[in-house]
Amino acid sequence: MTISMFQASIPAFIRSLNNLAAILEKGAAHAQANKIDEAVLLGSRLFPDMFPLTRQVQLASDTAKSGAGRLAGVEFPAYEDKEATFQELIARVRNTVAYLETLRPAQIDGSEDKTVSWQTRSSTKSMQGLPYLMNHLLPNVHFHVTTAYAILRHNGVQIGKKDFLGP
Repeated sequence: MTISMFQASIPAFIRSLNNLAAILEKGAAHAQANKIDEAVLLGSRLFPDMFPLTRQVQLASDTAKSGAGRLAGVEFPAYEDKEATFQELIARVRNTVAYLETLRPAQIDGSEDKTVSWQTRSSTKSMQGLPYLMNHLLPNVHFHVTTAYAILRHNGVQIGKKDFLGP
């Protein structure tokens, strides 16, 4: 049995992002219940040279939507990176999921050998579709979702492995 590029990407992105939204909801509830200013949790980092929670969520969203769009060869939404509350981050994640749900297998399947190019802060990168998905997109989405989870857990939010993995 083979797995398609669509099956390997879109369902994995949607699942991770839905689980991230649920984790963020628990973070918001924790802040409210413990009278913690949301900005404290949103600005928290695991280490000084790492991005804070807000940026981790933005990057998980950006990687999923831009990567899927590039594989599909379609425009993807641009967000302004101005979220300042849990509710705004949750909305961003949910909007990303809604975008991903518009993509169809026919748009992404067959992109294994397609050359995908993107701009980083310092250069333009290019890869073929399959290595782009397996070695860049999936690890990056999972890294940023995992880091967001770890920041909240480190700050006392009652979440566990089941929250990360989801239903």
